[in-house]
Amino acid sequence: IMPGQAVRKKSVRQKLNAMSTEFKGKNVLLIDDSIVRGTTSKQIIQMARDAGAKSVIFASAAPPIRHPHVYGINMPSKHELIAHGRTIPEIAEVLGADRLVYQEVEDLKAAITEGSELTDLDMSPFDGRYVTGTVTEEYLGWLEGAQTS
Repeated sequence: IMPGQAVRKKSVRQKLNAMSTEFKGKNVLLIDDSIVRGTTSKQIIQMARDAGAKSVIFASAAPPIRHPHVYGINMPSKHELIAHGRTIPEIAEVLGADRLVYQEVEDLKAAITEGSELTDLDMSPFDGRYVTGTVTEEYLGWLEGAQTS
C-alpha cells in the first residue's frame, strides 16, 4: 500500500506499459484483484485506450469495496473508496470503462468456504457488517479523523 496518491499514480506508469500492437482496434478485458480508490484501474484503462483499444471492460476479482476495514488493514476512509455511494455503472463511468464487472459477495464466500471448516467470514469492506457489532458511524468518523491527522 503506497503512502500517497501522487506516488501511486507515478508507480502505475513505471510498472505498466500498454503496447499498441496488442490493443489497437481490440475489445479488451482487464482484470485486477480489487478496486480500492480506483487510481490504478483508471490509469490502466486510460493506457489501454491510449494504445488504441476499441472498448475496455474492467473486472475485479473482489466485490465492490464500499466500507473501510477497521480490523487491522490500513484502508482509506469511506470517502476515498471509489465504490462508496456509487452504483457499478457510476464507478465504470468514473474509471472510464465501457463496462465494469465485480465478483459477487456470495460467490466469494462460497469460493473461500467450499471444502473448508470456515463458516463465518469478515466481509465488512464489501457489506458494511462488522463482525464485532461495535463499529458505529461515530467510530468510523473518529477513525477517519485519526487517519488524516
